[in-house]
Amino acid sequence: MKHPLSSAWRRASLLSGVCLAAAMLETAAAQQNPAAATSPRASPYMPVKVPQHAQQLYQMMHGVDNLSVRRTASGNLLRFSYRVTDPAVAQLLGDKNSTPYLYGERSHALLEVPVMDTIGQLRQTGPQEVGQQYWVVFSNKGNLIRAGDRVNVLIGAFHIDGLVVE
Repeated sequence: MKHPLSSAWRRASLLSGVCLAAAMLETAAAQQNPAAATSPRASPYMPVKVPQHAQQLYQMMHGVDNLSVRRTASGNLLRFSYRVTDPAVAQLLGDKNSTPYLYGERSHALLEVPVMDTIGQLRQTGPQEVGQQYWVVFSNKGNLIRAGDRVNVLIGAFHIDGLVVE
């Protein structure tokens, strides 16, 4: 008469042997092709652009359109750019006394505009003109905010929420 645990024990040891063999094969494949083992997987989700009604709201309330946030300098800098449609309403964006911030929703990082010794802040300030494209650069040292992340731009009372980093 067989003991009831002996067949369960055999199945468990056979299953653990199969798992061990699969892990050894995966390790051997990673050693043969290390680039394939460490390559990041792309997200299957596509970033969503700013909806049309939000663009219209920003144009009416803040005097800007064509809002975008893009990675530059290998991701160490993020460039927020916009086009002015109403300079009287958008004057806050060009004010030297207002401090711009970029907030990452995923990482909860609050980025600032870097200041160069000879140039000053990396942003365009001064009077704004209709139809002109302007930009503000934020330091993203350490890649705290990545492509596809949602960010908020805060410049004084000017708030734009939910922009997707390209």
